[in-house]
Amino acid sequence: MVGFFIKKSFFDGWDNLFSLMLMNVVFIAIFGLGAALPSGLEAPTWLILALGALTLAAGSAWWSVCVHSLNAVADFKAFRIADIRASFKAAAVPGLQIGLFLALVFLIVTTGLPFYLSFGGFLGVLAAGVIFWCGIVVLLALQYYIPLRSRLGGGFKKNLRKSFLLFLDNPGFSLFLFLYNLATLILSIFTAGLLPGLAGIALASDVALRLRLFKYDWLEANPEANRRKVPWDDLLEEDRELVGKRTFKGMFFPWKD
Repeated sequence: MVGFFIKKSFFDGWDNLFSLMLMNVVFIAIFGLGAALPSGLEAPTWLILALGALTLAAGSAWWSVCVHSLNAVADFKAFRIADIRASFKAAAVPGLQIGLFLALVFLIVTTGLPFYLSFGGFLGVLAAGVIFWCGIVVLLALQYYIPLRSRLGGGFKKNLRKSFLLFLDNPGFSLFLFLYNLATLILSIFTAGLLPGLAGIALASDVALRLRLFKYDWLEANPEANRRKVPWDDLLEEDRELVGKRTFKGMFFPWKD
């Protein structure tokens, strides 16, 4: 399943390079302005914090719009610019929610770690370790929150619970997805954030959830089945046929494939 996820994410991104670039230009503009304005204005601390909060809110909302809009690509449909406009109403609030939640987690971890470590001794290290690993678990689980909202609907509490359940049931894949997205982010440095960028990560998140949900459709249809022996070859057969036998050579010379 992991190998097919990588292949589908890559070729979905390749087929929509221009769309991903446009989305990433918006991310670059948001974070560029958020960083440039305070330094250019020689702003006081309170204004820097306010601009930082606005930047986080705008980036989170746009991230959610990207995830909602790229659902069509993950489902083998054509992406349209109109999808972005149509996604704003449904995507803005979830994006702001997750941005605020992540900011709160970041604040707790960054203040809690030095606080408990300053105590010294075993209990201080233990408390700091608990804070650190709780932060990691939250980060891994929240990878699923916006894709769940965009694909299945529902409210904040319902999808937050589903996000943690998905992580607990798929810890290995959740860690892999995080490392995959981290590698994508590092790779994007060499293209100044244009490709694959945060939009590429949004698309990969959509693809990851789409494929992972096949497992739960199968379990619902086969309640007595062993959940540790998921027949991924059978579940992914249709998607594999839709992706086809594409190669790297075929990306540049499709007539030779």
